[in-house]
Amino acid sequence: MDKIVDREALLGELNQKFGECAEIFEDNTNQSIKVKPEKLVDVMQELRDNPKYDFRLIMNLSSVDYPENYTVVYHLNSLTQEHKVTVKVVLEKENSQVPSVSSVWSAANSMEREVYDLMGIVFSGHPNLKRVLLMDEFVGHPLRKDFT
Repeated sequence: MDKIVDREALLGELNQKFGECAEIFEDNTNQSIKVKPEKLVDVMQELRDNPKYDFRLIMNLSSVDYPENYTVVYHLNSLTQEHKVTVKVVLEKENSQVPSVSSVWSAANSMEREVYDLMGIVFSGHPNLKRVLLMDEFVGHPLRKDFT
């Protein structure tokens, strides 16, 4: 069974390596960390490539529309270390853009396109960011709470 990664140790290493880039994201799972958007790709590459963490598997990439912000959610799993972590990036609604992690995990490509299509979050640097579920002519993003 997967265990949750030691968040305190992980944050200490990430913040030491990349500056103040991450913090605990308080939720009911006790497995989430929050990463600054501008440090996301560096952090994700470290999580994948550092053998101590070895998060080679992105299980899911989704988003949540909160009243005050959008949050992009990445569920990562390490098969060798048998642990998991959830990485969250909080975005302002006026500037809902985050760097693409499709260069880190190719599986993120289609997941980012789905979030873009349904929530309107832009993944900068994505190689082919276009609608994947809805017609190109469709107006709006149906998973946003303000969608009518």
